[in-house]
Amino acid sequence: MTDSEGNEPENPFKGTPFEQLFGGLAGGPGGQGMPDLSALMGQLQAMMTPFDGPVNWELGRDTARKTVAQHADPSPSSRDRDQVADALRLADHWLDETTVFASGVRTTPAWSRAEWIEQTLPVWKVLVEPVAEHVSAALANAMPEEAKTMAGPLLGMLTKAGGAMFGVQVGQALGALAQEVLSASDIGLPLGPEGAAALLPANVAAFGEGLDVTEDDVRLYLALREAAHQRLFAHVPWLRSHLISAVEEYGRGVSLDLSGIEEAMRGIDPMNPQAMQEALEGGLFEPQKSPQQQAALSRLETTLALVEGWVDEVVGQATAERMPHAGKLHEAMRRRRASGGPAEQAFGALVGLELRPRRLRDASTLWGSLRTRQGIEARDAVWTHPDLLPTAADLDDPLGFREDVETPTELTDAEFDAELAKLLDGEQPGGQSGDASDDGPGDES
Repeated sequence: MTDSEGNEPENPFKGTPFEQLFGGLAGGPGGQGMPDLSALMGQLQAMMTPFDGPVNWELGRDTARKTVAQHADPSPSSRDRDQVADALRLADHWLDETTVFASGVRTTPAWSRAEWIEQTLPVWKVLVEPVAEHVSAALANAMPEEAKTMAGPLLGMLTKAGGAMFGVQVGQALGALAQEVLSASDIGLPLGPEGAAALLPANVAAFGEGLDVTEDDVRLYLALREAAHQRLFAHVPWLRSHLISAVEEYGRGVSLDLSGIEEAMRGIDPMNPQAMQEALEGGLFEPQKSPQQQAALSRLETTLALVEGWVDEVVGQATAERMPHAGKLHEAMRRRRASGGPAEQAFGALVGLELRPRRLRDASTLWGSLRTRQGIEARDAVWTHPDLLPTAADLDDPLGFREDVETPTELTDAEFDAELAKLLDGEQPGGQSGDASDDGPGDES
């Protein structure tokens, strides 16, 4: 298309990261001028199917299921289901002595890997969509205003391409995760339906290989961890939204490395849809982490470490006198984390979070120290409000958390009645008068 003087219009993408991608489809000599948008959209259409929202979840589900189907995935037998239910019932009984939180278990299903994908997908949608939505917005904002006006349909196609990219990425991550995850709450998040304490028998059996521990002990130990997670999430109602809001805050700060996109696009043949697909799957539009995002991820990492550390602590207490091989199983779990367990893989692929095993050990030490000094009730009371939770700085000194807080003195019934009478008479506890001068030496206390 030319103007009245026969000149080709200047490519509005010139000088942007999209110039290399669109230049090969330009209508002018040597690839100059306006790109052939219809040809480009035809190529992009081949890699996309219609979907709603920022992520192609059907593509993600299909990718995850196909990944799982590459290996044997037997459906749990009735014997598997009975064994899982029995282990969880015994685990709940043991945990009654190690935490003030009551049982949070409502059902005790045994899942195959494909069932884990289906049952946890609704929560993954909540976690992933905020990030995907803001990546798509950042991608659109990276285009110049003139290009946005002239390439409206193309902009929509690029948004769909981003959704397809996330769909494939999520599917691959979940498919790999399903090969290793041991239970519904294995990565420290309430992924399954509320109150569903589920184990994956095939993965549990694989985890126990080579540990020189009986299958019953392996199953019971993992049931204890799952039941402990369920208690925590059932009795700390703000915890679920606290974790998810950290991921959403991460998504709000998404920005793109335009120079990196430009560099990557130089090697892409726009007429080759396979090359474009590989670029998208390979993290072409991977977001940079801003200071705001780093802070959000740090809070998420700290909270997940506190969850896992608390579970380590209560399970360790429950098994101390009952399960001689609990130490082996605990060490196996720690090695699993240190070598890059399922949580690190999943969050590394989806939101860029990498869990550091050191944080989990520090969190476990913190909870154990607090219990030793102040008791089970004081340890679990920390979960009453998010503002009471230990911070990353507290994990740097786990033995010093709440060291300045004195353990309340137990009062007899008579002492309690006496102190209450003093309060009603206007006296402060300990014998001080309630109308003492405000400018005395102890007024600040």
